[in-house]
Amino acid sequence: MSDILAAPDLTAAPQAGHEGETKRRMTLNMGPQHPSTHGVLRIVLDLDGEIIERAEADIGFLHTGIEKECEVKTWQQVVPLTDRVDYLANLSNNLAYVLGVEKLLGIEVPPKAQWTRVMLTELTRVNSHLVWLGTHALDIGAMSMFMYCFRERETLLKLFEFYSGQRMMTSYFRIGGLALEPPRGWEKAVSKILKEFPSRIDEYEGLLTGNPIWVNRTKNVGYMSLEDLLDWGVTGPMIRAAGLAWDIRKQEPYSSYEKFQFEVPTRTASDVFARYEVRIAEMRESLKIAQQALDGMPEGPWAADVPGVTLPEREKMKTQMEALIYHFKIVTEGFRVPVGEVYQAIESPRGELGYYVVSDGNTKPYRVHMRTPSFGNLQSLAPMLKGKLIADSIAALGSMDFVLGDTDR
Repeated sequence: MSDILAAPDLTAAPQAGHEGETKRRMTLNMGPQHPSTHGVLRIVLDLDGEIIERAEADIGFLHTGIEKECEVKTWQQVVPLTDRVDYLANLSNNLAYVLGVEKLLGIEVPPKAQWTRVMLTELTRVNSHLVWLGTHALDIGAMSMFMYCFRERETLLKLFEFYSGQRMMTSYFRIGGLALEPPRGWEKAVSKILKEFPSRIDEYEGLLTGNPIWVNRTKNVGYMSLEDLLDWGVTGPMIRAAGLAWDIRKQEPYSSYEKFQFEVPTRTASDVFARYEVRIAEMRESLKIAQQALDGMPEGPWAADVPGVTLPEREKMKTQMEALIYHFKIVTEGFRVPVGEVYQAIESPRGELGYYVVSDGNTKPYRVHMRTPSFGNLQSLAPMLKGKLIADSIAALGSMDFVLGDTDR
């Protein structure tokens, strides 16, 4: 789809240029359907020739009202809504929400459920980075990368479907553990992925890292200092590409992450190429974490046994009337959560993802607010593009890796 070009303001007073020439500003509406914006985002650009003088992000085209919708759903019914926030990292949203509610309830999740959550969340990180790399490279002109990345992503989507029955909106995590017991043969399916994927990442690097076109289009493009990134609320790979080794999995471990060994990749150039290098390295680290989870998966239950909160085992429902009653009441009425509030943050593929959950003691949340990384990262758009060539705007935008569902809500 082509850009929508607004006619320059011919009534504005001409401004003196070099050698007495006059110049006029042009306003360019990039979007809201432009394919390179990775979603329905409108960016208003004020141009002086090919130089961007002002960039303004116009969001809201994908607003779904999910936060408000959470207030009329039972605590368990909110889980499928979290899938729709960042639909490329749905399990990350599942995890942040259920961890918050579990804190309010004081539930201790069994180790097997915690390690399974870690393993699947890290594979979700790889899945998200694959979508980013394929589409980002396609924007810049490396068409074959899109097909290679989506080839591996398809393998991951089949694995998520194997676990939950859904390819994208899995809703596999539940308050107290997992929705279903891990399927038979899961070890073999995960092991195959972990064995194949490192060589695939080598292939991506072989195609891009030393490619002179890729290097020229990404190095020294989209630079922002670490101080500016922090001032604008940017988190995730973008600040790690500026030299700050901040990762919530390390600084504030959750779901047993303190038991896993992994590095936090950083670079210092703080440009598009550095962000690419960080995400490539992160995929390798995620595979290492998943391998540790596979090798050391604890035995035991896959969900906590909390009467009135977690659903009883189906076998018990066949023989115990109490289990059948609990199942009926949980599904039809939900369960009450003690009065309180909690903020739970995790490290999503795009940065800090936090859920602020408030309970008034009812069967439905009083408030669920999401601190999404895409919203924070997109705030850096204006200073990042100001004074840059319009030809570099797509590369800079792509390096942010934002998701509009994660931005609008």
